[in-house]
Amino acid sequence: MSYTVDAVSKAIELLFLVAEEGGKGVTELAKRSGNTKARAFRLLTTLEESGLVRRQLPMATYSLGYRALIIGTAAQAQLSLIDVAKDILEPIGRECNESVLVRIRDGAETVCVAWWDAPHALRVHSQLGDRRPLFVGASGKLLLAHAPEEIQEGILTGKLEKFTPNTIVKRTELKKELKKILGDGYSTSFSEKAADMVAVAAPVRDATGAVIASLSMTAPASRVPQDSLGKYIAIIQSAAIRFSAALGYVED
Repeated sequence: MSYTVDAVSKAIELLFLVAEEGGKGVTELAKRSGNTKARAFRLLTTLEESGLVRRQLPMATYSLGYRALIIGTAAQAQLSLIDVAKDILEPIGRECNESVLVRIRDGAETVCVAWWDAPHALRVHSQLGDRRPLFVGASGKLLLAHAPEEIQEGILTGKLEKFTPNTIVKRTELKKELKKILGDGYSTSFSEKAADMVAVAAPVRDATGAVIASLSMTAPASRVPQDSLGKYIAIIQSAAIRFSAALGYVED
């Protein structure tokens, strides 16, 4: 049984043709993609309405649109992010002697894109693709603090689920926490998503200075008491600076 949607497949093929050979008209693109001219025009019009291609007059040729640039930039950043993470996470984890991971923001959630598990019998285990709400935990709060205003407003005005007694669900308290994170340059959490879990997170920036991910350490609170967090904060902040430098970021 095939789950492929033919129209989507054909549209993607056209998009790649435009990317590889910009400046071609619908007749040439139809021929190269194996579509009729009418179908190619409909597909290109759909891509144009989505902002992925644009039609340039007076010759009615096609080139990539502004949203294709967004996809390309994001893909480059995220692929570079994961490549660097593969090299840097284990040394950071061994320095912390705890599990470390990288999360990115995806809408109103965070997603784990890379991790290294500490070799303890008792540890906080993460896995690729693990999702959680943006307002919960050190990484989530950090990424929310650096998120666009409309994302923040959507979270702050929405329903905040209480996972543990420590989950911040009051709007005023969460706003205060986000402001503190921006001032401190890091985020912490104590059993906000699950009991007996502590975490520290710092921002990872790309070459433009934008925060594209969080680097965090997570551990059982029984092994990392609150009064010992200073050591881990220093390690994670320093590592996040090195991580960002590997992505092309230069501090002022």
